[in-house]
Amino acid sequence: MTGLKSEFLQILTERDFIHQATDLAALDAKMSEGPISAYIGFDCTARSLHVGSLVQIMMLRWLQKTGHKPIVLMGGGTSKIGDPSGRDESRQLMTDEIITDNMAGIRTVFDSLLTFGAGAKDAQMVNNGEWLDTLQYIPLLRDIGTHFTINRMLTFDSVKLRLDREQPLTFLEFNYMILQAYDFMELGKRYGCTLQMGGSDQWGNIINGIELGRRSAGLQLYGLTTPLITTADGKKMGKTASGAVWLNEDHLAAYDFWQFWRNTQDADVGKFLRLFTEIPMEEVRRLELLEGAEINDAKIILANAVTSLVRGKKAAMHAEATARETFVKGGAGADLPSVAVNKNSIQDGINVVDLFIIAGLGSSKGEVRRLIKQGGAKINDQKIGDAEDIISITALDNGQIKLSAGKKRHALVRCE
Repeated sequence: MTGLKSEFLQILTERDFIHQATDLAALDAKMSEGPISAYIGFDCTARSLHVGSLVQIMMLRWLQKTGHKPIVLMGGGTSKIGDPSGRDESRQLMTDEIITDNMAGIRTVFDSLLTFGAGAKDAQMVNNGEWLDTLQYIPLLRDIGTHFTINRMLTFDSVKLRLDREQPLTFLEFNYMILQAYDFMELGKRYGCTLQMGGSDQWGNIINGIELGRRSAGLQLYGLTTPLITTADGKKMGKTASGAVWLNEDHLAAYDFWQFWRNTQDADVGKFLRLFTEIPMEEVRRLELLEGAEINDAKIILANAVTSLVRGKKAAMHAEATARETFVKGGAGADLPSVAVNKNSIQDGINVVDLFIIAGLGSSKGEVRRLIKQGGAKINDQKIGDAEDIISITALDNGQIKLSAGKKRHALVRCE
């Protein structure tokens, strides 16, 4: 849509954040008149979010940078049920203690990306357990349940996916969409929040909240979603062969986080620069046109920009220095992922396959053996010729061994 007046929607449009909106013209007019409050919800399923959530967080960051108030809604209540969206099976139910601990871990992600406080435009973190935990079942059915029809609920993707695959969808999960709609209405009444944002898989839930707010409380609410972020090869953003790419430092080392972005496919560089950095669009357009070896410069800029935002500039500088030491100079950078082993445990030697698994460079012995057979496994930059090789303590260089799986994955094994 052209002719947008609000800076926030102009930025989101230019950087390709917007997938769907309920009434973009009306929302643009409202945001042009003055600051609004908008929210995105995050369930507390782990102590950290992963990069699949980063596009949502960036929307909240742009919201605040353009003068509006972001609300981070933590699912202290909804986490007790679990969002069925995009899932083939039920989530494991968590205790209150686990949810509280996860919430504290997630908070650290937002502390580095948003400014919290009591000011009109300061970010605010809210726990939906404040109202959901005190709901009474009969009043909820009578006052809220009447606004939902089973016919409509059965059309939502999160429900259809399970039913089409003949997989169970519990009554507990079926109620999730009602509680999320209730959240939007409650935030509208308590905090004057008028906009809910989220991924495209949340579109149905957002619409539910808008309609419930209008019917039950006379609120004028809006919704906006981002497209599903996938890589050029069609894979879901945030997943790698070695697992999720976590935002928190205690879940994933800064070097590994930096390296994830450095390894971006050529075709994704422009998209990721738009969505996950604040680099001006003029520079983004220049960088995404680079080809051949020059595209690697753009990937380093991407890795530094995202790592600086999420982990801090110092972490980005150290990660880049480690990568340069490892890849350009052939050394063993100090910030490479490392694992400590007891010196006595390898006194008599250890099989190279076992060593790679200990270092996290292989999920199975078969995978490591194939890597060795293909010539992709190295110790101290020397190819391993035989999967039966035994590594003795004499292979240590200053108390450590550098392992390499292919050109991009490295780790240090240190003896203690």
